[in-house]
Amino acid sequence: MTNVRFETIEEYKDIETLNMYREKATDGGEDAAQVMNSIYVKGRDNALAPIQWDDSEHAGFTDGTPWHKVNPNYKEINAKQAMEDPSSVFHYYRKLIQLRKENEIIVYGTYHLLLEEHPHIYAYSRTLVEEKLLVILNFSGGRPLFEMPEEMVYSNHELMISNYVINAEESIQSIELMPYEARVHRLK
Repeated sequence: MTNVRFETIEEYKDIETLNMYREKATDGGEDAAQVMNSIYVKGRDNALAPIQWDDSEHAGFTDGTPWHKVNPNYKEINAKQAMEDPSSVFHYYRKLIQLRKENEIIVYGTYHLLLEEHPHIYAYSRTLVEEKLLVILNFSGGRPLFEMPEEMVYSNHELMISNYVINAEESIQSIELMPYEARVHRLK
């Protein structure tokens, strides 16, 4: 599910959101559109909207009338659609859970932070006895360059998971990451 973007303040229920809108836009004279933008990003109603189970009325949440309006995108974004799409976030998480269950290194491996000062890339290794994993995450919408730190010694690598289709054989010494890319390599 994505954050709710209701058209008007009247569609929101959270008292903190309604009070903030009144204080800033109604009483404070701030631009209503800017206040609504901040609500879209930070509003608590995002966590209170009915779960979007399918594309039926009220997103399959209830046969009655929900206390809160359903996110308008429920026809396109819902659990049924995600379960039918093999490239969905649902199936990606299933793969992550399977990797965690099958690889003790993910749970018990020693954590070592790499690229400590990089503003967009969060990279780390996990080591368990002779096994080593490299996790590379781009926390930006840009395309930063990952450069393999000198201390990371390996002769071969195996791609375990990625949220993009990539060439598993490509060099990992220097990678131009895609926006919000996440990948895990087993180093040998």
